[in-house]
Amino acid sequence: MGAPTVGIEKIPRGDELEKTVRVLESHIGSSFEAIIIGEIGGANALKPLICALQMDLPVVDGDGMGRAFPELQMDSFAIGGLDLSPLALGDCHRNQVVLHSVSGPVQAERYARNLTIEMGGSTALAMPMMTGHELKRTLIRKTLSLAKALGEAVLGAREVGKDPVERIIDLTQGRVLFRGKITDVERRTTRGFSRGTMKLAAFGDPEDHLEIHFQNENLIAYRNGRAVCTVPDLITLVEVENGEPIGTEMLRYGLRVAVIGMPAPVELKTPEALAVVGPEAFGYKNVPFQPLPGNLL
Repeated sequence: MGAPTVGIEKIPRGDELEKTVRVLESHIGSSFEAIIIGEIGGANALKPLICALQMDLPVVDGDGMGRAFPELQMDSFAIGGLDLSPLALGDCHRNQVVLHSVSGPVQAERYARNLTIEMGGSTALAMPMMTGHELKRTLIRKTLSLAKALGEAVLGAREVGKDPVERIIDLTQGRVLFRGKITDVERRTTRGFSRGTMKLAAFGDPEDHLEIHFQNENLIAYRNGRAVCTVPDLITLVEVENGEPIGTEMLRYGLRVAVIGMPAPVELKTPEALAVVGPEAFGYKNVPFQPLPGNLL
């Protein structure tokens, strides 16, 4: 948990998540049977795999978001009514905190966010616990397999000289929203989040602009002032030459990118989910969610 920009300078030990899961096991007096990925975006998709190896546990093929969101209440587990507590946090200095009970998902986010800030802006987070029945009811399935397939497709395209962007689109039912160069990045780390905007100019037409707002993750894209993609649909940047993904912590002037819009998983498009992860939940009260065609999975 924390701002992605913090991870550039705050080097992890490598066992923070394992230690955090074990302290949660100790707190409840029971062992876990499997590890579930909280969000399939970025490093948070990989750290649970390392933890599972360290604990000799299987990893479930799925997650709670089908993408990444910045806040704890924004996953299918919380939206599905699961209790997020008890939950545990830990850092690279072996500080560990267990929240035995919280009143709801938003309260869990606030407590955990403040603890994360106190712990240096980045922590390992273990939550929520669930039964097999609850897992089947709330999981967004097959996202780990999709992430693996996307990586293999991009690497395969590079080897044979194909366009990796087209392979990404084929696997995600996505579409290219824009191709151009990043001309400006405004970014700040506040209250445990990396927030800001980026501006891009189209190849061959500097008057054609795209502006993307982000809060850890990309939230909304405006092309020449008109919203063309919003959360919960995915706004993904990759380098045009090789398909390398670009997180918000990696943004810089001059990068040549393709901006891909991908439809969100169907689980994120219900009225209950949109109340938590739609544009209005991020403060865009006058921007309706107009979904891209299809579903990610």
